[in-house]
Amino acid sequence: MTRTDAEILALEGENRQLKDTAAALRAELERATGDTDAAVQRTAAASSAEIGQLKSTVTALRDELEATRHEVQAAAARAAAAAGDEILQLKATAGALRDQIELEQSRRDEAVRAAHNAGLDEISQLRATAAALRDELEASRAEREASVHQAIAETQDELAQLRATAAALREQLEAANIAREDAETALRKDHRNELADLQAAVRELRDRLQKAAADAPL
Repeated sequence: MTRTDAEILALEGENRQLKDTAAALRAELERATGDTDAAVQRTAAASSAEIGQLKSTVTALRDELEATRHEVQAAAARAAAAAGDEILQLKATAGALRDQIELEQSRRDEAVRAAHNAGLDEISQLRATAAALRDELEASRAEREASVHQAIAETQDELAQLRATAAALREQLEAANIAREDAETALRKDHRNELADLQAAVRELRDRLQKAAADAPL
């Protein structure tokens, strides 16, 4: 395997790792969104339970007030049979108690309304927080996916450049091999021509020697 092939394989492996990372990030964002929705639901359930308890408390206080009112009226009736002054005093006491009870009831009703409104405000805030977190997670997911896509695109561009470089190097190598083969062919041809010339010169010298030997006197 050449160095270029090894680099291409390494880039392909990095590309696969980027895809795996993108899938893991997407799963993490989905889990985070599910946890946020679950937190909102738990908070809403807790607020509803608290509101229900406050309503039960108001109902119990109202029943207690009604019982107290009946008790005061019964005491006033019993006192009326005993003395007029005591009846007046009891009426005044009953009025004061009624005013105090009504004031306390008003305060408790106001406390219930405030707690209810606070619960609603807290639920609204939690929903807004959940929506903001969801938007932030979506934005983060989009940004990460864009980064992954950009990295993949850059990797693909780099792979294309490497493939083009490899093709150019392959063409240059083939051209060099052809040039070398042409040079070797020309050199062998020159050697053959030179050898033929030398062989012809040797034959000519041999013929001259033979002729000179024949012409020499005995």
